[in-house]
Amino acid sequence: MIHGLFGRPFLDLSPYLDVTKGSHTLEATLSAIHEEVCRGLAEVPTDYTGGSHRSMGIMPPSRVDEALVDYGDVIAGFSPEQYEVFRALADDPSSLPTSLPAHAPSFGEERDHPLSRRQMLWLEQRFGVYFPWKVYFEMIPNRYWDEKSSADGKDFTRLAKTFFPQTIAFVRSLPFQEIGRCNVMGLAAHDHGTAHRDGDPDEKKKVDHFITICPAQNKTLFLWDEERREKTAVTGPAYWFNDSDYHGVEAAPFFRYSIRVDGVFRPDFLAKLEREHGGVSS
Repeated sequence: MIHGLFGRPFLDLSPYLDVTKGSHTLEATLSAIHEEVCRGLAEVPTDYTGGSHRSMGIMPPSRVDEALVDYGDVIAGFSPEQYEVFRALADDPSSLPTSLPAHAPSFGEERDHPLSRRQMLWLEQRFGVYFPWKVYFEMIPNRYWDEKSSADGKDFTRLAKTFFPQTIAFVRSLPFQEIGRCNVMGLAAHDHGTAHRDGDPDEKKKVDHFITICPAQNKTLFLWDEERREKTAVTGPAYWFNDSDYHGVEAAPFFRYSIRVDGVFRPDFLAKLEREHGGVSS
């Protein structure tokens, strides 16, 4: 099932984002951000993300084949010689065990040893690993998922401030009392975002606060109801959904991206949503 927010699958937050200054409407602001992001992504180093949703156990059972080749599975099957190559391609080879540990999933996102850019390219090119998001840029870096809502000691990077000043100004105008994570996630033409969920709804009762911004409005995110085997398209230039629901991105014959901002909403903003939509968000 889709748990959603306030009895809805998702919320289009664009009516709540007051960015009007003189002649600058939300549409004009997002148009300017789109130009900045596309130029900025050509200037900054980017990484991949995703690629291990199946081995992480966060995909709906009916769609696990869409992960294609998962790097968790590949690493678990390394020969000693292949592990030597993998270790040599790390940013700091000395930080990795000298032999493949029994629990190979300690490598990758949300794990002890994040993958280097060189490791990701080798996994992709040698073993055919499918990384759904091939453009990933962290404006506010975040090491672990459960730290993404806290702003403690975090700031926009120097590169982000240099190449994305309008985007940062917009993000700072959003109704958060603190921001702990901000990144750009892009998919190459014809790629799909594997359906997955970011938390177990039976364990995570509270819905995390975040806003996804799609300046070009051409990235088709969907929510997946595993019981009914049905998709619900998520629309709007800025939205919030329950990320403990399964969600993915449709393939399209062109590059698409979104900006995700995590943090803690201002109490007055959350109260307004509750008044207008009824109930609570969890």
